Amino acid sequence: MQLHDLAPAPGATKSRKRVGRGPGSGRGKTATRGYNGQKSRAGGAKGNGFEGGQTPLARRLPYLPGFKNINRVEYAPVNVGRLEELFADGETVDNASLKDKGVIKKESTLVKVLGDGELKKSLTVKVDKVSASAAKKIEAAGGRVEAAC
Repeated sequence: MQLHDLAPAPGATKSRKRVGRGPGSGRGKTATRGYNGQKSRAGGAKGNGFEGGQTPLARRLPYLPGFKNINRVEYAPVNVGRLEELFADGETVDNASLKDKGVIKKESTLVKVLGDGELKKSLTVKVDKVSASAAKKIEAAGGRVEAAC
């Protein structure tokens, strides 16, 4: 067998349909599109997801899941148990010291101290917010809570 003897099996290939090449071809005039209607015209076939002028499903869905408050303020949570691990007795806890210890990435991040964990060290806490339980634990350990600068 030689390379020039190779051929696909009979019936395995079809010649392509040449449309719009005159009446003798059997596929002239309307070029298999039919006579009238949107799909018979140039540029008339609408894209995937077109629903006849109704707002498509893909555009309706984002409206469904409730409300997003554009004025929401996000705080980075830091527990008093974490302060116990990271800070020595008598130190000041503020955004700069939290950034130095790797707790927050930027000094401009808003921080809220929460009350999970135990605190035995006396710390001065100067952050944006402190929960009531955290403030109670800080003051019980001999520390104090001050307003952020």
